[in-house]
Amino acid sequence: MLGYLRDYKEGGINKLKELTSNRHQSELKKHQESLEIYFREHPPKTLAHAAAKIAELTGILRSREHVRHFLKSMGMGCRRVGPIPAKADLAVQEEFLKKLQPRLEEAKSGQRTVFFVDAAHFVLGAYLGFLWCFERLFVKTGAG
Repeated sequence: MLGYLRDYKEGGINKLKELTSNRHQSELKKHQESLEIYFREHPPKTLAHAAAKIAELTGILRSREHVRHFLKSMGMGCRRVGPIPAKADLAVQEEFLKKLQPRLEEAKSGQRTVFFVDAAHFVLGAYLGFLWCFERLFVKTGAG
């Protein structure tokens, strides 16, 4: 209370309107630009991985919770990696369809029996997880 009275005596109501918080600035703020450049190229998988990289690059050791807060303040988030099917060879698919079409017509008329068998379905796509990144990342995967 006495601080407000002293401020009022020194500068009146305008002195009271000034925002003078002495909030502690993180040491990581000094390295934010270089860390942002690094993490855009090498997104960390986990907070522990990010904390280790920050310690390696800056020499500043911080807890995972502190690192999480810092990454979020930079605009990063823990985001799911999305799959993008790799380009299919349209010419090969078209050739296969041309060979298959007459057989399907014969099956419709009862002259042939056609079976589609998938005894073992192998997944060609990647099993994707989460990364700490600025925007959602997409990875080319197989067509499976």
